[in-house]
Amino acid sequence: MTIEKETITRCQWAGNDALYIKYHDEEWGVPLYDDDKLFEFLILEGFQAGLSWITILRKRENFRKAFDNFDALKIVKYDAQKVEELMQDAGIIRNRLKIEGTIINARLFLEIQQEYGSFREYIWQFVGGQPIVNQANSLGSVPARTDISDAMSKTLKKRGFKFIGTTICYAFMQATGMVNDHIINCICYNR
Repeated sequence: MTIEKETITRCQWAGNDALYIKYHDEEWGVPLYDDDKLFEFLILEGFQAGLSWITILRKRENFRKAFDNFDALKIVKYDAQKVEELMQDAGIIRNRLKIEGTIINARLFLEIQQEYGSFREYIWQFVGGQPIVNQANSLGSVPARTDISDAMSKTLKKRGFKFIGTTICYAFMQATGMVNDHIINCICYNR
C-alpha cells in the first residue's frame, strides 16, 4: 500500500523558505484592522522599497526592537541622536531617508487617528471597508499597482507621507488583506 503525499499549492512567491511560507500562510492577505499592525506594515513596506520582502521579514524582529515595537507615540519623539543610533543598527535597513521618513509618517499616522478616530477607518475607506478579492491564475497576472493604490498613494503623499508610492501602497494592501491576491488554487485563497 502506497501513501501519496498531499500536494499543497501556494502562491509561487512563497517558495521553500520556512519564514516566507509562514508569512504567506498566516499573514499575507489576512484582513488587518489593528492600527498598530497597520502602522508596522506601512513602515516595513516603505523600508522594503528597492529590496526583497524576505530581507524585511528576516529583519522584522530587529525593526520591532529598534523602533519601539512600532509605537507611533514613541517614534514621533525621536530626535537626531536617535536617528544616529538607528543608523548604527546593523539589524535594520540603515537608510537615513527611510528612518527620517518613519518619524514623519508616525506624526501623520497620529494625525489621521485624531481626525478619523482610527487609522483603520481612514485606510480601509480606499476599498469601501471590504477586501477586494481578485482571481489571479498565476503570479504574472497579479498587478503591482492599481487605480486604488494610485489614489491611496496620491492622497497619502498630499498629506506628507514618505516612501508611499503606488507600488508600496499596493504591497501594503496585499499584506494587510485589503486585497486578496492569492492565486485561485492557493490553499489561502478561500480563507
